[in-house]
Amino acid sequence: MLGGDLTARLVSRHEVIPADLPEVDITDQTSIENVIESQRPDTVIHTAAFTAVDECELQPAEAFRVNAEGTRNVALACRQARIPMFYVSTDYVFDGEKTDAYVESDSPNPINIYGRSKLEGERYVSDLIDRFWIVRTSWLFGPLGKNFVKTILDMARRGQSLRVVNDQVGSPTYTVDLATALEQIFEKGGPGIYHVTNQGHCSWYEFAEEILRQAGLEGISLTPIPTSASGRPAPRPRNSCLANTRLQEDGLALLPPWQDALRRYLLRTRHE
Repeated sequence: MLGGDLTARLVSRHEVIPADLPEVDITDQTSIENVIESQRPDTVIHTAAFTAVDECELQPAEAFRVNAEGTRNVALACRQARIPMFYVSTDYVFDGEKTDAYVESDSPNPINIYGRSKLEGERYVSDLIDRFWIVRTSWLFGPLGKNFVKTILDMARRGQSLRVVNDQVGSPTYTVDLATALEQIFEKGGPGIYHVTNQGHCSWYEFAEEILRQAGLEGISLTPIPTSASGRPAPRPRNSCLANTRLQEDGLALLPPWQDALRRYLLRTRHE
């Protein structure tokens, strides 16, 4: 989802070499080394991941094989080629127990397999690469893949009643806006860790309310439920809010409010 929007954003000002399965497999060290050696990029932006949080809980070995060891393979290949690396990570590296937004210097403490595997990927990057960027983001939605907005709209348009958790809080983030921020960091930011989300925060229930309101579907039944009633195998952090402190310190532009991002997403996907 993010990779496609990032390619579309970068291609007008940079030479972009997209790489994806089946041609390139991050779990195959030789595959990664061969593509980096043959293409000789200036920088590698690593967005590949096993992101299905509940599936990660059910398939922990696969989650670590892709998110941790796969990232290690990319980092080793970048080190060998002496090139910097971007790694896109997640709010789920935190446990959600903090009462306000997490800053980049807060200590991670993931509570699910997905978060643990992504944190291990972060550590491989920081241990193996001299010049790196780790960008943590949250609650992604975008036009090029499955996401919460599309799921809510599909169910609502079928007339289904919706039950959505109201005790998890985070910042919905539009992949098109995130791609713009990644380009900004790539061109102007220093190395290290960044938190990048659209501004503002909400619960999943409040996010669903706003989706239905903007889509003109407010007559659909929407019921708030606690996480304990959701039946999901993976625990989720209660607080996923990320403070974009590093962007501000570096004088880089913050992303627009998530409500505005949602409006633009709905306009873009109206006829799909």
